[in-house]
Amino acid sequence: MLQTINPFLVAGFLFFLSLVAGTLSEKIKVPALILFLGIGMLAGVDGPGGLDFSDANAANQVGTFALAFILFSGGFQTQWSDIKPIVTQGVVLSTLGVLLTAVAAAVPIAMLPQFTYKDAFLLGAIISSTDAAAVFSILRTQKIGLKGTLKPMLEFESGSNDPMAVFLTITAITWLTSPDVPLSELAVKFVVQMLAGGIMGFVMGKFACYMIQRLEVANEALYPVWGISIVMMTFGITETVYGNGYLAVYICGIVMCDGNFLYKHSLQRFHDGFAWLMQIIMFLVLGLLVNPLDVINIPVISAGLLISFALMFIARPIAVFICTIFGKLNFREKLFVSWTGLRGAVPIILATYPLTEGHPQAKYMFNVIFFVVLTSVMLQGKTLGWAAKLLKLDAAVREAKTYPLAFDITPGSGNQETREVDLLPDYAIIGHEVKELKFPEGVSILLINRGSKFLIPKGGTVLESGDTLLLFGERAKLSEVEKNLSVQADNNNESK
Repeated sequence: MLQTINPFLVAGFLFFLSLVAGTLSEKIKVPALILFLGIGMLAGVDGPGGLDFSDANAANQVGTFALAFILFSGGFQTQWSDIKPIVTQGVVLSTLGVLLTAVAAAVPIAMLPQFTYKDAFLLGAIISSTDAAAVFSILRTQKIGLKGTLKPMLEFESGSNDPMAVFLTITAITWLTSPDVPLSELAVKFVVQMLAGGIMGFVMGKFACYMIQRLEVANEALYPVWGISIVMMTFGITETVYGNGYLAVYICGIVMCDGNFLYKHSLQRFHDGFAWLMQIIMFLVLGLLVNPLDVINIPVISAGLLISFALMFIARPIAVFICTIFGKLNFREKLFVSWTGLRGAVPIILATYPLTEGHPQAKYMFNVIFFVVLTSVMLQGKTLGWAAKLLKLDAAVREAKTYPLAFDITPGSGNQETREVDLLPDYAIIGHEVKELKFPEGVSILLINRGSKFLIPKGGTVLESGDTLLLFGERAKLSEVEKNLSVQADNNNESK
């Protein structure tokens, strides 16, 4: 039906429905990606929309483009200081953990009569990576926080394990199509890809920060164009030198997040919104590619249930427990990390690779993987909050506040930033006036959030429990303020 309507109207209508679905997902506690995929499927050839889309190559290209911006945005929101304590553990999980998941999942898959052991490894590789967006959108909608370093570790692992899954998928396809390629050659290729990806990501991140500090763009609105160009150049240059473009854009984002340049916060907000647009486009296209009638049949459902069970209860836990054997996670934390191995858009994108290569089982694989993703998101996604509470790892989630002011760093301002500090009941400064605070020189209170009100701080303003201070100053000094407040709170508790 939609094929007979103006394409601009069709695209606008689908975007509008996706926006409504994204808002609705928080109320009905269903992951947004499921609703986006559902809209795409309803618009497809088997749905009321009637759009006939079966171009796997186009879907693959759209997915690659979208994923590059999604990963960059994830890195651009990640501060090095947050992930530094867990970076070693995260790297192990995002590399060795992905490989172990692929191998462990391949064993039961190989028992299915439809697949050879090479097909089984290909399927295992495709479903080996977790989806950061799925995990944290679910935690946000369920208003569940996590204790300790669990959140940054899961975020870093989910954001950085896609390159490994892509490499394993391409390796498995090479193994199927060119069985004479020696393993040593594939191992060298892996090292080159990861090293080149890491180096190019770091170099391009530094280059972007350096250039943007020296650009004198008259129109502020052009800075997002600069941001888009950086992502595309980073991915393109890295792939040209045989590096991993996905890893490069993610690291480039992390480097830029720690950088200092004009309109940084505005650029972060733009890329956050642009990443959501890319997610919507990607899920809609993948939904269009799926024929629901092909997914809802006995062979696909039976194989999908077996693979989902093996992935959730065998492969992922084995990988997590082996990779964290020398880490600091306790048993309950390991169980939770095992359960947060949600599958999302990346496995569906990777499932288009066999389609583009003309693999004889490609369509069946695609439908099975689609079913596995739906099962993972619906079962694990709906129970994440429950699992965190059961394992006593949940914490109060901090609602992001919107302040009635906006400003950006100006050239030459050093490593200055804003930071929110919540005043807990045991903080020593509760009940004192602002003028009594002994903050380091250069640290200022811009605003005080008290309930639904925003107060302009004055010398006589009395601080209350539950206030949130919006501070401005150098990064190191802000960290010093936060540390001093927590130390004072600990001293108060000990004296009691």
